[in-house]
Amino acid sequence: MTTPQPSPTLLKPDKPVGIVGYGAYVPRFRLPAKEVARVWTGKTSGLPIKEKAVPGLDEDVITMSIEAARNAMLRAQIDPTELRAVWVGSESHPYAVKPTSTLVAEAIGAVPNTQAADWEFACKAGTEAMVAAMGLVGSGMGHYAMAIGMDTAQGKPGDALEYTAGAGGGAYIVGPAEESLATINASYSYVTDTPDFWRREYQKYPEHGMRFTGEPAYFKHITEAATHLMEAIGSTAKDYKWAIFHQPNTKFPQRVAGQLGFSAEQIEPGLLVHTIGNTYAGAAMIGLTATLDIAQPGDRILVVSFGSGAGSDAFDITVTDKVTARQGLATKTQEYIARRSEIDYATYVRFRGKLAMR
Repeated sequence: MTTPQPSPTLLKPDKPVGIVGYGAYVPRFRLPAKEVARVWTGKTSGLPIKEKAVPGLDEDVITMSIEAARNAMLRAQIDPTELRAVWVGSESHPYAVKPTSTLVAEAIGAVPNTQAADWEFACKAGTEAMVAAMGLVGSGMGHYAMAIGMDTAQGKPGDALEYTAGAGGGAYIVGPAEESLATINASYSYVTDTPDFWRREYQKYPEHGMRFTGEPAYFKHITEAATHLMEAIGSTAKDYKWAIFHQPNTKFPQRVAGQLGFSAEQIEPGLLVHTIGNTYAGAAMIGLTATLDIAQPGDRILVVSFGSGAGSDAFDITVTDKVTARQGLATKTQEYIARRSEIDYATYVRFRGKLAMR
């Protein structure tokens, strides 16, 4: 009898890998959606989310990535000099020319003998870095690699994005499967050239492709990535305890979960957009941190990101018996969410530099 061969499009390293440590960070400040509506529409019903996280004056992708990376290091319990790569995915890097990754690597003590780079692919920049970390560790080129997905709140004043564009993200240390709190069994990526959302150089705020946003962008790419992955490894929605989908708003991930056969209960732990907003490159990454915070050994997790332009990365993950001892070694995602200070629209405008003085 011939043994079935793996799909040639399935991304599965020769050497088994997994998540050795993970960490999240969410800024303290919260802007209620009703406060945005008060300024621009006067309406208080039918709002897309409850509130969103906003960085303080001294916070950006670098500082937030450092906090998430430190949490990941606490859970991994490894020496930072063992990291062979520190990669940061974001669409709001503070510098156009100067890497975020080297500052993060320096701050956590990973320099100088490490590889560092910034990644971009809209909202899936973080998972793109994670796939690369799988390849680096899985090839034997490095024992550990760190992948971060982090973003700050963006959105034109008065635009629909201003309600949902939040801040935060997650960091992951990928290492050998035998050391992992969750093994990454396989991943699959699906990309096309779809003009649903973009921002040209020197343009302050992104533009929407409006009619392309849902279909053929978000729903097409997530369902294709998830379906191809599950078909290749022979799984169905019922085989997973939890599922995390990119969350630009509350409706899209709920709808795509239903299309793929997942229940509301399966996606609930990772559905954070209603309280912190869409964290762009950090959305799927932080949803997974919240899920790992409560996961039990043996739980199987499906994660599917989405990045405008467009593409999705899907991951099949199994939680190991090492998770329980590491969950409490760093601040949990829900603890960051509970730690909040509400601000008004004027404070938000000041924090985000939206008022042009000249």
